[in-house]
Amino acid sequence: MNYIGKWVFDSIGTHDDEKGMIYLNADEYLASPMPYIDENDEEAVADEMDERKKTIGMQVKICDDGKLYFLMPVPDGVSEAELKEVISTGELMLIDDMLTDKAIAWEERDGELWYDTGIGDDSWTKAIDENGFFTIITMRFKKID
Repeated sequence: MNYIGKWVFDSIGTHDDEKGMIYLNADEYLASPMPYIDENDEEAVADEMDERKKTIGMQVKICDDGKLYFLMPVPDGVSEAELKEVISTGELMLIDDMLTDKAIAWEERDGELWYDTGIGDDSWTKAIDENGFFTIITMRFKKID
């Protein structure tokens, strides 16, 4: 499989009491209950919806130079001046009009994609699950190019 290219949000895993782990597509995720916040608190609901929209807008870009990037949409309401200021600090980069904080190393091992999480002594993890999705934590991404 050619891993180089852009991967977009496909689904996010959540626990269902009857079925165990299930995956919700973007629309299902946006419409799913928010049991950990007070759904009568309009501000809390709006904040959660903003976070969910950021999540479903995420992408993974895998480059042929051995680097990959987790890309996040620029938040609504951020001006070009604010964006330039943040980028000038070096804390974030703009790639394909999306934000990322750093490049992550990846390599192919025995035909499988592995990337360096930077966590723990053995920080490398296999990225592609048995269904062909790039998986990080409970989020799954599908290749589009």
